[in-house]
Amino acid sequence: MTSEQNHLFAVTDQNFESLVLQSALPVIVDFWAEWCPHCHALRPGYERLSTIYAGKVGFATMNADENPLAPARFGVQGLPTLILFNAGKPVTHIVGPHPNRLPQRIEQALAEITLPQIQG
Repeated sequence: MTSEQNHLFAVTDQNFESLVLQSALPVIVDFWAEWCPHCHALRPGYERLSTIYAGKVGFATMNADENPLAPARFGVQGLPTLILFNAGKPVTHIVGPHPNRLPQRIEQALAEITLPQIQG
C-alpha cells in the first residue's frame, strides 16, 4: 500500500448521472471488472494520474459487472474501457490496457474540450 493518496471515486448506475454527467469537471471513467487482469494492470497508473490531474479531471471507476446500465448506454464492449466525459457527453474512448498512452490521450481530449472556449 502506498502512502500517496489517489483521487479515485467509485460510481454506480444509480449515481452516474450526478457524479459523472453533471460534473463541473471533465470525468474519466474506468469501466472494469474483478475478473479482468488487464483492468488490474491499468489501475496503478490510473491512480497516479488521478493525483496528477486532481482538480482538473475527475477519475471514476465503475464495476461493469455490478453496474450494467451505464456501460451498455455508452457502448462498452471490452474491458478495460475508459471514457472521458465532459458536459454530460463522451469525448474520447480508450479501450484496452494502454497506461503509457493514457496521459497523452487525456491531454488531447482536454485540449479539444478547451479549444472551442478559446476560439469563441
